[in-house]
Amino acid sequence: MILTTDLPNILYKGKVRETYDLGNDSLLMIATDRISAFDVVLPTGIPEKGLILSRMSAFWFSKTSHIVPNHFISMADESEDLLENSPIGPIPSAIAKQGMVVKRANRIDIECIIRGYLAGSAWAEYQKQGTVFGKTMPKGLLEGSKFDEPIFTPTSKAEEGHDENMSIPEVENMVGKQIADELAEKSLALYAFARDYASTRGIILADTKLEFGYIDGKVTLIDEAFTPDSSRFWDTSLYKPGSSPPNFDKQFVRDWLMEQGWNKQPPAPPLPPEVIEKTVERYREAYKRITNETLA
Repeated sequence: MILTTDLPNILYKGKVRETYDLGNDSLLMIATDRISAFDVVLPTGIPEKGLILSRMSAFWFSKTSHIVPNHFISMADESEDLLENSPIGPIPSAIAKQGMVVKRANRIDIECIIRGYLAGSAWAEYQKQGTVFGKTMPKGLLEGSKFDEPIFTPTSKAEEGHDENMSIPEVENMVGKQIADELAEKSLALYAFARDYASTRGIILADTKLEFGYIDGKVTLIDEAFTPDSSRFWDTSLYKPGSSPPNFDKQFVRDWLMEQGWNKQPPAPPLPPEVIEKTVERYREAYKRITNETLA
């Protein structure tokens, strides 16, 4: 299990990913086995998680490149020559398996969240106020209800603490109306494509988080794409509005944490072995269903 890496030329360390500068406007982005919930990194890791996140992101980057360009170049274990001649040099094979070589981008500090179903914080808001993202919704919706149309609900990208909802005018003030419209349009198009593809694999893509940056002046998809960390995956055959559907994502971890009465502030409680094991099973199942491949 890889909870952290210690390579030369570190550029950025996030909640899950560690990014290194390879020079020539390329980066090595390693997905560790750390897991976060409610924007807090947990003290316990999830084996194989980083491997699954990187490989699944690579799958989706390839599938969606016709919709919007992305930063993906290759998996790190397919770029040994490039790494050997970089400031980092050769890296351990275990790390290379869960690393991606990507183009360097100027990140847009907005998390583009697209919701197709009433779940998570949207469900909590609806229960309290009858709204989603501040918009009044029909009465009588159940947890897991499908929206007539997917909803774009951006949030800030906080370096520390919790991300906060952003109104569309706030997004426009940050990046301008043209880019704000482009972020919404591209996010919804990517979600629609992935939702339709996932449905052929027996999975409902309930919602997801996407991130973008500028490469050569163009809005470009970066970071990760449609993973169990950034999305809610539900089992189509067991879906029923009115309850939290069986999932293949980290909702299982969130639910366990809430059952412990955790206040969502650090430090988080360590995960017990049975929760870790069941989370690994869910991530592996998501990967297998989506990519039609089994991890070696």
